[in-house]
Amino acid sequence: MGPSALRRVVGCVLVCLFPVSMLAADSDAAMLRTNGAAWVNGFHVPRASSAIFSGDMLQTRADSVANIDEPGSTITVLSDSLVEFELAAVHLEHGGVTVATSKEVGTTAGDVKVKPASSVWTEFNVVDVDGTVKIAARKGDLTIAYGKEVFTLAQGQETSRDESAPTSDPDKKSKKHDSGTAAPASGGILDSPIAVGVGAAAVVGITTWVLVQNGNPASPSSPN
Repeated sequence: MGPSALRRVVGCVLVCLFPVSMLAADSDAAMLRTNGAAWVNGFHVPRASSAIFSGDMLQTRADSVANIDEPGSTITVLSDSLVEFELAAVHLEHGGVTVATSKEVGTTAGDVKVKPASSVWTEFNVVDVDGTVKIAARKGDLTIAYGKEVFTLAQGQETSRDESAPTSDPDKKSKKHDSGTAAPASGGILDSPIAVGVGAAAVVGITTWVLVQNGNPASPSSPN
């Protein structure tokens, strides 16, 4: 092998190893590979491998997907998705992800939190569309926290939850309705016949009292 060929080989090795060394130096980063158009924090990223850091927002288009590789885990961001990358979890705004991990990397979608039940190799899907979160345990069991509810989803099972967990007692609304103020009347209180009669009598009484206080009533023997 000639010197020029050797230099080319060494150069290729350095190009391949350089991103890995960069990631090793920064524990908050992972490798991002895209297939189609994608954006990180609003900036278009090339199809070649690049770094993605904890806290970055990743968005894919309807005809593209992206893979995030970190030690012990691979996260596939499906088409038409928006996620926030964290080292221990992916926050799914909308769309879907497929997670394969031995590091208990989880996924959060609204109030639904999904993570492997143990540190064994686990694969699962999470899709959040139109406010409904669908979860599928492909390999290994999952622990799902939803509001005050925590349960295990066994391998091979699927479930779904609303994106927002209920935060109050469902009976509170009916109790509040029963103990609330009386429903308003169909008309004002001054419109009732009783109120009109009482008002008329009061006017007559007040008028008579005023005439009496002004002196003796008029009579033929003592005209005003």
